[in-house]
Amino acid sequence: MIFAIEEINRDPALLPNITLGYRLYENCVNLAMAFRAAMTLISGVGNTFTDYSCTGTPPVLGIVGDPGSTHSIAISRILSLYRMPLVSYYATCSCLSNRREFPSFFRTIPSDAFQVKAMIQIIKHYGWTWVGAIASDDDYGQYAVKNFIKDVHKFGCVSFSETLPSVNAKRRILQIVNTIKQSTARIIVVFSSEAYFNPLAKEIVRQNIRDRQWIASEAWTTSTAILNEETFSSFGGTIGIAIRRGEIPGLKEFLLQVRPVFNHNNNLANQFWEEMFKCEFPNKMNNKSSSDLVSSRICTGLEDIESTKTTYTDVSELRASYTVYKAVYALAHSLHNLMSCESGKGPFENNSCADITRVQPWQLLHYLKRVNFTTHYGDRVSFDENGDALAIYDVMNWQRADDGSVKIETIGLFDESAPAGQELILQEDKIFWNFDSNTPPRSVCSESCFPGTRKAARKGEPLCCFDCIPCAEGEISNHTDSIECVKCPPDFWSNPRRDQCVMKDIEFLSYEEPLGISLTTISLFGSCVSAAVLAVFIYYRNTPVVKANNSELSFLLLLSLILCFLCSLLFIGQPLHLTCMLRHVVFGISFVLCISCILVKTIVVIMAFKATLPDNNVMKWFGAAQQRGTVFVFTVIQAVICIIWLTTASPVPFKNTELQNSKIIFECNVGSITGFSCLLGYIGLLASVCFLMAFLARNLPDNFNEAKFITFSMLIFCAVWIAFIPAYVSSPGKYSDAVEIFAILTSSFGLLIAIFAPKCYIILLHPEKNTKKVLMGRVAPKQ
Repeated sequence: MIFAIEEINRDPALLPNITLGYRLYENCVNLAMAFRAAMTLISGVGNTFTDYSCTGTPPVLGIVGDPGSTHSIAISRILSLYRMPLVSYYATCSCLSNRREFPSFFRTIPSDAFQVKAMIQIIKHYGWTWVGAIASDDDYGQYAVKNFIKDVHKFGCVSFSETLPSVNAKRRILQIVNTIKQSTARIIVVFSSEAYFNPLAKEIVRQNIRDRQWIASEAWTTSTAILNEETFSSFGGTIGIAIRRGEIPGLKEFLLQVRPVFNHNNNLANQFWEEMFKCEFPNKMNNKSSSDLVSSRICTGLEDIESTKTTYTDVSELRASYTVYKAVYALAHSLHNLMSCESGKGPFENNSCADITRVQPWQLLHYLKRVNFTTHYGDRVSFDENGDALAIYDVMNWQRADDGSVKIETIGLFDESAPAGQELILQEDKIFWNFDSNTPPRSVCSESCFPGTRKAARKGEPLCCFDCIPCAEGEISNHTDSIECVKCPPDFWSNPRRDQCVMKDIEFLSYEEPLGISLTTISLFGSCVSAAVLAVFIYYRNTPVVKANNSELSFLLLLSLILCFLCSLLFIGQPLHLTCMLRHVVFGISFVLCISCILVKTIVVIMAFKATLPDNNVMKWFGAAQQRGTVFVFTVIQAVICIIWLTTASPVPFKNTELQNSKIIFECNVGSITGFSCLLGYIGLLASVCFLMAFLARNLPDNFNEAKFITFSMLIFCAVWIAFIPAYVSSPGKYSDAVEIFAILTSSFGLLIAIFAPKCYIILLHPEKNTKKVLMGRVAPKQ
């Protein structure tokens, strides 16, 4: 401060013809002393007042200090009543940015709000979401840790938050150390001055706690009291936020000019000299014994201070000193701007300017708010609307030097005024990590949940502590740390890793798969056999076996069986609108035609037996025309049912996504359950009537034994379709179509074999029996 004031007084361009004075007070790190010093500065040291009008210039126009946040809060509340500027060079509490409470407070060191932002940027840069926090029990520590915890909760969690005791309480220190050891957090942030943190640091070193990454606030980042050979094993690699380093040309030469001053009101220089050279001045020797005099070294005041290497003469790391330098210059430039006011263009009442000979603190305060200048080092100094300085920090790292000593290395920069996303710059290759791998540690309560899983919070634990639960089937998460899984669209399903929705497999009974090939082969085989039997019957149409019981009905029955076999092909392949409409229509009409032929044949058998009785001419009422008409009428009824069904609610292709989650069942929706039920019910009705009539005719004489074959065929038919209903309902997807095809083929083969196999056996293997004589002989009445 003295150097800056003398430099300003020598500068002809700054405050020309004005000489700045100063008064210095020590606060003794005591609030009462600091408050007393501030009151003395604004009121003066005299005990009497002769100017009762209270006019004239006050004892001081502005105050530089206090370095402590708590002190500055108390002092600023009083100074603000007088609108006296207070420019602090080290008070960083964010609470001091409140202009309503502290309208005359300024500072050349950034607020803790910006320091917290810088720390948050570093923590987020390395993906640390699980951190511990320690703060001193004062305004500086408590306000800073409060803002820090608030910002951390936006992306992570705080494992613990501890407050350092204001006095060296061993029990409390041990409790904090125990908390650190039990916590799984590897990152610990400390907001404290070195005085409060030093007892804890010593205990951490004593207990050899090493696997922690410390983040230091600016109050102890550059502390040589904590950084030394003994503490490096535990605190090496510490990353800290430091006040921007500056250079003050000529300061070292000024510091080397210090000499002892024999003034009983100021013996600080003498104490410094004795401590520096380990000697004592003669005026202290009078109070010592003869034995002490022998071992004591006498200070001459001519010792060479330039030969010493201490922190006093080291000006390579000017940080707090640089903020003092800027604070003095801020007041000087404000006063200079006040002097430079042009008459009639001033900022005060009636555009007046302040009188430099009678300037008041509130006038200087006006200019201090608007001060803007650049230091010799190139740093711009100005204050925002809250009185805060521009937030620029150096990022520091505790390392070992090449000679084995410990040092504090600058590894980056945080500039709040930089474009978004570019505020933090780190030189990764220069950072020392105090871990075996020499890489950044991981500090998370729970590892990230990979895609395909979601986070599930653990009961009673912070949000950062969670379990990773795999997504359910049909749900996915395609990014890390998903809070919930997202359902796939209806036509999609989750892949095995549950990180992507893929198109569901479309399932239908295909011609290419083994089941489809088998059913197609059997269907074609059945139709070919039916065609072959038809060919045999046509070829032997004039033989007694074929002519018996109306050969025309037999031909029509075989044609309907061919259609029954072929209609099953409509159930195979991808469903189309046309095939969906035709499959049940062709199936229904084919089977009704088939059953109608069998029913008429059964009626013919019964009537043929009745015609053999005396005076019975019933056959003339049920001849070939009536038989064809009966078949036609029964078939037309089924056709009418199908037409009504198709016109009201025809079957359509339908993608069923509900039956199986992982597949789309491509099937034909029957449209109207009533229509489908009527179609099957009508077939069942005809089959039941046919079965009943054939069963009643089973005991006719042997020459009319076709009734037995019809009974057996209808028994097979009814059994197959009764079994079909539960099998069809319980079969999933394409297998329901396979069940229906199986029922069609089984019932068709049953009819074909039961009715036509015995006739083909006689026609082809025993042609000697295929004569009218043999047939008539067999039907001769028994005696």
